[in-house]
Amino acid sequence: MPLLEVKNLVVEFPGRRGTLRALDDISFSIAPGEILGVVGESGAGKSLTGAAIIGLLEPPGRVASGQILLEGRRIDNLDNEQLRHIRGRRIGAVFQDPLTSLNPLYTVGRQLSETILTHLPVTPAEARQRAIALLQDTGIPAAAQRIDHYPHQFSGGMRQRVVIALALAAEPQLIVADEPTTALDVSIQAQIITLLKNICRSRGAAVMLITHDMGVIAETCDQVAVLYAGRVAEIGPVHEVINRPAHPYTSGLMASIPDMTQERERLNQIDGAMPRLNAIPAGCAYNPRCPRAHARCLSERPELLPAGATRAACWLPAGATQAQEAA
Repeated sequence: MPLLEVKNLVVEFPGRRGTLRALDDISFSIAPGEILGVVGESGAGKSLTGAAIIGLLEPPGRVASGQILLEGRRIDNLDNEQLRHIRGRRIGAVFQDPLTSLNPLYTVGRQLSETILTHLPVTPAEARQRAIALLQDTGIPAAAQRIDHYPHQFSGGMRQRVVIALALAAEPQLIVADEPTTALDVSIQAQIITLLKNICRSRGAAVMLITHDMGVIAETCDQVAVLYAGRVAEIGPVHEVINRPAHPYTSGLMASIPDMTQERERLNQIDGAMPRLNAIPAGCAYNPRCPRAHARCLSERPELLPAGATRAACWLPAGATQAQEAA
């Protein structure tokens, strides 16, 4: 059984001029011990998907339809008090800016201990020892001394490690990591990626890794979901999506990455920009920017269909697959 299942998720924002649909029929699952990467341009709906799963949608945002299931139990229809017991205990979160997760007035030890005491049946002394162990596990040197330091006394990379320790404090089954390496330099990025992979192996936790960096996806993830305009454009095993992309949008993302084996004067780029929520085109949302769009793309929205080892919301690979089956 998957640890997390997202089924046909729709998130809307009602307004005076109508309702904007920010997530449109999002579906995926994550197994225990698996890392799912969620990638796409800014505005694709990556962080919003994570917020919906954690139950942190900002009003007037709402889950209009669909289901979010954790170990087979639906959690999208729970009230705030019920969600409070799930957040931290069963679902941990790592955000892009660690200072948004850490209170500058409290030591990191106090923040870790309070989280542990809230969710686990331990004494304050046991909570402190657990907090020190978590800091050690996440690579904080001299953890027994640094536990009494304040967030401003840590570097950016160390603060991110503290936030990861905070996310792990109550031993959650699922970790939603929203751009956890974006503000870090390359060497620290590699350390954080290694840390997330080790967490999956040692604790059996599942990770939903939200990023715009295909390099991070390639190094870290087992599966990848490519989002565009609030929809899943392509989903499948990471090596298949990266090496044999079936959707033109995925191909464009891959072509924009520098290739050390080839000499190119300029990087490829995807012309145009992500559509606004009130101006998503009919048919395939990507059709105004797609160099391979044809008449069907302009009028019919493609569903996620088999395209080799992946599934893509595109008529091109679907047509190729159907032609092969007919032959």
